[in-house]
Amino acid sequence: MEYSPTLPIVLSLRVAATALVIVAPIGIALAYVQARCEYALRGLVDALVLLPLVLPPTVVGYFLILLAGRRGVLGIWLESLFDIRIVFTPTAAVIASAVAALPLLVRTVQPALEAVPVELEAIGRSLGLPPIAVFFRVTLPWAWRGVAAGLVLAFARAIGEFGATLMFAGNIPGRTNTMPLEIFAAYQEADDQRALLYVAVLTVISAAVVFLASRLAPRESRG
Repeated sequence: MEYSPTLPIVLSLRVAATALVIVAPIGIALAYVQARCEYALRGLVDALVLLPLVLPPTVVGYFLILLAGRRGVLGIWLESLFDIRIVFTPTAAVIASAVAALPLLVRTVQPALEAVPVELEAIGRSLGLPPIAVFFRVTLPWAWRGVAAGLVLAFARAIGEFGATLMFAGNIPGRTNTMPLEIFAAYQEADDQRALLYVAVLTVISAAVVFLASRLAPRESRG
């Protein structure tokens, strides 16, 4: 099959978008729990959420292999019962990107939710709104800037994921060769033109994300 330089770009956008769809409800819900609930294991959950952010990406990828690889706890179960293999598939690339994006999403959204006045939520509950309605009609509209900034940054983190993707999904042309992996492959092959193409695309995307996130960041009230 003839190589198409646009394929890794399209693949990266698709992987990052799918990862964001998966991680958005999980991350926002987790950020809300951490912002509003006091429980015994809150500190442990905070540490576990941050772990993929501080661990080397290759370590994160290895943990994913131990969990969902062909000999992993979940991987053996999925393959034996449903004939589903995750490792070295586009699904693996999505999972690696989602795991990498989750900490950044939670740590960006949580302060925005904490800044919502609890009195407003109490008023909503006093009017008979169920908790889910209070969240969507009171909390989320108040904190939308921080939530949107978190989603944008999470997308950027997902599209730039490299180490965990390489470990868990591999670099398979047409299936898992996202732009960061293509840059690495092009560098190994001394193909500077190909590497610079994807470097330029990722740089433009990253610059746009930084600009958009700064515009979305919650602003202090003035006057």
